[in-house]
Amino acid sequence: MKQQATCESVNRGGRGETGTMRGSAAYDMTSGAIARARGFVRDFLTEAGSSKGWSVSERAADVAQLVVSELATNVCKYAPGPCLLDLESDGAVLSITMWDSGPVLPAASPSDPTRIGRHGLELVLMVCQSFEIHREPVGKRVTVRLSLHDSTDHSPSGHTAW
Repeated sequence: MKQQATCESVNRGGRGETGTMRGSAAYDMTSGAIARARGFVRDFLTEAGSSKGWSVSERAADVAQLVVSELATNVCKYAPGPCLLDLESDGAVLSITMWDSGPVLPAASPSDPTRIGRHGLELVLMVCQSFEIHREPVGKRVTVRLSLHDSTDHSPSGHTAW
């Protein structure tokens, strides 16, 4: 299965409201899928800037690609089969949702300075404003939210929810 991707702009009315932008892609998680997922996020944010006029910081674009890369890597390692990637933004926050068929919910590993690898979820938790996991009839859905603007203290996730 090749990447299938769609993007749409949704205006919900209201004066001065720029609406939301949504994008979806499906991946078979074979060779190159993680890079394609990162590229989809980059293209989505570039399109948001050009079509909506939204200002997306370089840091936010880099962090969004890192998060998708880590989530997609977990799918490759622990969930058989395809996955879906949904993106949605209102210009201030980017919501990233990764759906997969794996039944095991991800959990950050306990702190261990000698551990090699398995730091992906820890990184995601450090840079996102919120993190949610939901069981689905088949698999799970992981949703993270990231600020698209740099905070005054230059923290990677803007203002954290926790």
